[in-house]
Amino acid sequence: MFDGTDTVLVIGAHPDDEVLGVGGTMAKHAAAGDEVHTLIVTEGTTHQYENEELIAQKRSDTRECADRLGIEEVHFGDLPDMRLDDTPHVKINSVIEGVCNEIEPDIVYTHSRREVNRDHIAVHDSTLVATRPGSGVSTVFAYETPSSTDYAPSTNGFEPELFVDIEDHLETKIHAFTAYETELRESPHPRSTESLRAIAQARGTAGELQAAEVFDLLRMYR
Repeated sequence: MFDGTDTVLVIGAHPDDEVLGVGGTMAKHAAAGDEVHTLIVTEGTTHQYENEELIAQKRSDTRECADRLGIEEVHFGDLPDMRLDDTPHVKINSVIEGVCNEIEPDIVYTHSRREVNRDHIAVHDSTLVATRPGSGVSTVFAYETPSSTDYAPSTNGFEPELFVDIEDHLETKIHAFTAYETELRESPHPRSTESLRAIAQARGTAGELQAAEVFDLLRMYR
């Protein structure tokens, strides 16, 4: 990892999931010379509103965030937001498999299953289908999402096994997150810039680092 030889795919159900969970690590991959892609599975705004203007704004924000992190390309699945639990799983599988077939990632990051957001859980499950043995993906990690993973019940818990040092990329992550102006919250909400910094520092302390992002290893075929 972080040697400039990998193609990396970060999968998020909604715009901003990717930077909240993996922003510092994506910036680190990009700085090392790895080819980094993101896939946003849904159209990014509550389906019942059918707000085309807001969808367009979320897409623009996602691309701006990606530019700040050094991401190669952003892919959009355009499935209905807040409706993935009602969407046939084969459709979600197809979106993820399509991008995997196109870019042939070595490393994939996806949502944890320890979530209160059912879209996140659906994406997690479909990622495991898309990255099954024979897919060509060598490593799959799950990431935490502030204000979703941390609100989940204690059962089926998120147990990080990988601590990634993001000390040199923390401010890049926070700057990238601010591209999502509609998602910014005031401290102490988990989606405030102050809280994102505090979370990274707390995770770093657990790994004897100044700042870290943490991941649960789901699969490794190496």
